[in-house]
Amino acid sequence: MTAILALGGAHIDRRGRISGETAPGASNPGSWREEAGGGVFNAARNLARLGHAVTLISPRGGDAEGEAVAIAAEAAGVIDRPFTFLDRRTPSYTAILERDGNLVIALADMELYRLFSPRRLSVRTVRDAFEATEAVITDANLPEETLLLITATARRLGKTTAAIGISPAKIVRFSEALAHLDFLFMNEAEAKALSGQEVEDFRRWPEIMTALGLQGGAITRGGHEAVAWIGGKSACLAPPALASIGDVTGAGDGFAAGFLDAALSGAPLEACLRSATASARIALESEMAASEALSRALLAATLALVPEAEILL
Repeated sequence: MTAILALGGAHIDRRGRISGETAPGASNPGSWREEAGGGVFNAARNLARLGHAVTLISPRGGDAEGEAVAIAAEAAGVIDRPFTFLDRRTPSYTAILERDGNLVIALADMELYRLFSPRRLSVRTVRDAFEATEAVITDANLPEETLLLITATARRLGKTTAAIGISPAKIVRFSEALAHLDFLFMNEAEAKALSGQEVEDFRRWPEIMTALGLQGGAITRGGHEAVAWIGGKSACLAPPALASIGDVTGAGDGFAAGFLDAALSGAPLEACLRSATASARIALESEMAASEALSRALLAATLALVPEAEILL
């Protein structure tokens, strides 16, 4: 078990799923669900269900949605230490999904995260949390200057430091913090936004990201090969096909949790990539952003379905 500090997005996810063929610009029959979510919160719950001691610090409103996040944290075994703003709304993410679970469009109401300023890191409880942890994970929901201080502080204290890209618009907030990160998890659209490059051969991503100062990380490509690297070593893995997708919302966060879980145990790169792929598969099969079914036993069983990674360098 590893002590992990998670700082970033913990909010309400609202997802509508279209029942038939998507008709743009028209009313579509479908269903609606609401649950707690957020990039770092999804990863935190996954890591807690894998047996790690996870502490969550995030801004929250004094409303029913904020209480729902607190209940979800407790249910997953996450230690919840929010900054609560009684007169503000808890952030939310509202998405419309196609029948097969793929995203049509989403709206992120994340204004409250702007109040997680760098000075919040000087609060005694936060400083104590940094000292007590072995690893730190954050996401691009927070302001750029806060992310820079979080990652610099974690690096100075010798903590394993990981981050989740969230979206092409937000991942650029890590631009000045790349040298402080051990791992950054992103999809290919986010990688393009961060690097400013269009890449025809995905195998070039480790070289490009390393040149930007990022020594480790992974880039997912939907159902195509994911690529990961640590230092001068890189590997790729094509995820096995799924018969059906429950929801794509938490797949990247599940991938990050699976990778970090293996990395913290000292596993080699190819094992980290396989663990990440298995964890993402469990998330994809679930209709929830962070599968309540995730466990050590389920992760081990799912690993049996994942092929070996291919070493590139």
